[in-house]
Amino acid sequence: MSALGYLRRTPSAGLLLVQFLGILLYPWMETSPRGRAVFGAFGVLVLGVALRVVRRSPWVTWLALVLAVLVVALSTLHAIAPQPALPIAIAVAESVFYFYATGGLIAYMLQDWVATTDELFAAGATFTLLAWAFAYAFLACEAILPGSFSAPVTPEGPRTWMELLFLSVAVLSSVGLSDVLPVTGMARALVMLESFTGVMYMALVVSRLISLTMLARDRT
Repeated sequence: MSALGYLRRTPSAGLLLVQFLGILLYPWMETSPRGRAVFGAFGVLVLGVALRVVRRSPWVTWLALVLAVLVVALSTLHAIAPQPALPIAIAVAESVFYFYATGGLIAYMLQDWVATTDELFAAGATFTLLAWAFAYAFLACEAILPGSFSAPVTPEGPRTWMELLFLSVAVLSSVGLSDVLPVTGMARALVMLESFTGVMYMALVVSRLISLTMLARDRT
């Protein structure tokens, strides 16, 4: 009960935990139809937790709710009656939702001059939201322009969600360890935007939280 109470007080920690679980579970979800069904259900869980966190930000939350409902509706429609255009629409809607949630969390972290525990967790959760947002943007790019990304394993084949998420995390963190490469102009443009976003996020948001934490420690 104390753990649940802690997660209620710091929902950003819950979102970060769910995102980490997703990283560990996604490879098992991609390999079978049942796993993909679980992937869809897990995606709904992530949307719900993200909505819970965004509600703590000063941004208007109804738009996030509309986007989440749109994602669930499109995913359900695709499961019932698959259409070639639906995966593109789902990926675009997911990307927009995660970008919006990212903006909400950044606004939440910048709204005052106190670095709370939940805001420190929000810094990590925001990083994962950004990584997910760009990964879905890559997925939409791959669906619209097949062959936008290449890799040593089946270089001409479509990239999996885990491969694109791996690329997104590698680019956003600037570690440069990904073996997945953008090969079309649009794919390279998205990767450059994510690289710039990652640098600016670390320089402006994370450094500010660290400075506020150190300032509060000096005062005590």
